Amino acid sequence: MPGRGERLRVRDGCSDRFLPAPLSRLQYSVVYKFGGSSVRDAERMREVASIICSFPEHLPCVVLSAMGKTTNNLLAAGEQALTCRSTEVSAMAPLELVRSLHLRSCAELGLAAEDREEIEALLQQLTQLLTGVSLMQELTSRTSANLVSFGERLATRIFAGYLRTQGVAARQYDAFGRLGFVTTDDFGNGDLLPDTYAVAGAVLSDPQGVPHAPEVAVVTGFLARGVKSGAITTLGRGGSDLTATVLGRALGVAEVQVWKDVDGVLSADPRIAPTAVPVPFLTYEEATELAYFGAQVLHPQAMQPAISSKQDLNVRVKNSYNISAPGTLITRSRDMEQTLLTSIVRKGNVTMLDIVSTRMLGQHGFLAQVFAVMAANQVSVDVVATSEVSVSVTLDPAKLWSRGLAEAELARLRDELASIATVSVTPEHAVLSLICNVQRSNEILERVFRALGAAQVRVKMISQGASRCNISLLVDDAVADAAVRALHAEFWEKATVAFWR
Repeated sequence: MPGRGERLRVRDGCSDRFLPAPLSRLQYSVVYKFGGSSVRDAERMREVASIICSFPEHLPCVVLSAMGKTTNNLLAAGEQALTCRSTEVSAMAPLELVRSLHLRSCAELGLAAEDREEIEALLQQLTQLLTGVSLMQELTSRTSANLVSFGERLATRIFAGYLRTQGVAARQYDAFGRLGFVTTDDFGNGDLLPDTYAVAGAVLSDPQGVPHAPEVAVVTGFLARGVKSGAITTLGRGGSDLTATVLGRALGVAEVQVWKDVDGVLSADPRIAPTAVPVPFLTYEEATELAYFGAQVLHPQAMQPAISSKQDLNVRVKNSYNISAPGTLITRSRDMEQTLLTSIVRKGNVTMLDIVSTRMLGQHGFLAQVFAVMAANQVSVDVVATSEVSVSVTLDPAKLWSRGLAEAELARLRDELASIATVSVTPEHAVLSLICNVQRSNEILERVFRALGAAQVRVKMISQGASRCNISLLVDDAVADAAVRALHAEFWEKATVAFWR
């Protein structure tokens, strides 16, 4: 073990890179999170190790997602196990894809024998779980959470094992284990409980209780444990981002770096607007609005640990395939004086409810009744616009359709609202959220309606509300992409000055 003041030499893929000296308590200075595409195979894991070792001044805590398409393959394996004999489970194609990817990666990365044995044991547990699904002919949300957990558990063990082969002291952690990530017992999308911060911070800062060499912590993203059941839960799709910011706050680091396969947060979806450009700076509020209304770069709740932290916790979105790109820096506040429009995000498959009552005029309690019905039916509302006699709302498709009961739920909602109002339901809309400087809304909206008018796009609803950074427009889903392109052309392609700073 190196003495105090010495550094750990990293071999091979991390050649000539160094990590900090031993400490009586580990003092992590940065949290890195790498998504599935960044660690999709052995080659990408080597690249990630090289990135980590490129910053020798930092002792990192590393959060990993499952490798490549592993989560999708695990879910597919669960569904297929319901339709095959238990004796056929081990030969299922999705399971074989998972097995071959991880065993091949172990071989290519030259993992030690004990690390390979641990991976093989986990794969055997996975096969047994799927055999149980086949025998019981049941795949509950609890079992599904356990099933998908194998992706992160396998990826982190392989990566930590690879770091050790390169001479880097590394320790793997299951977030649902010693790190104490605890959620409500919503197995597919648990809400994290506050005690998680103290437990995770204490364990990572002093994992052994004695002075020792610094260790890179490699932590499973996305996973936690139910507070009552004790079973594995997940933080929802993209939940590894939330794992990273929770650890950033727990460890008191100055920055969390979220490494993706894009050059940061973009001005629009590049599949819709090919000329989309990276956004250099965002606030926590802007990033949250972007994520909630459909941008897929960050988890919608990833900013909450930073927002609620007493210290500033910056989040930087970087591209693991283009490490020289500056990415997007997300901070508590920024200079908005020169900002006009920052980004456009589109959320499709939106249903609108028009709720009209002549009794609303001068009547108190109408909106309370409307939203009481929404709450009783566990329906989440995205956008709201009101007048003296009506209220129009859009329903969050992810919350409604994920339960697979959209038609029945909408019918029940309409029936319950019928006692206080006339309700019309219209599907196939899209919400366009303009992340912008709302204080310049006159200028923004003048240009918005000019561009949409020229593109023959009709706006059916507009909502600004109390948000300081979001103006939402409702349009037909069929013209939403054209609307995004028209707006992007108006604010970026015709621009002669930068609209953010």
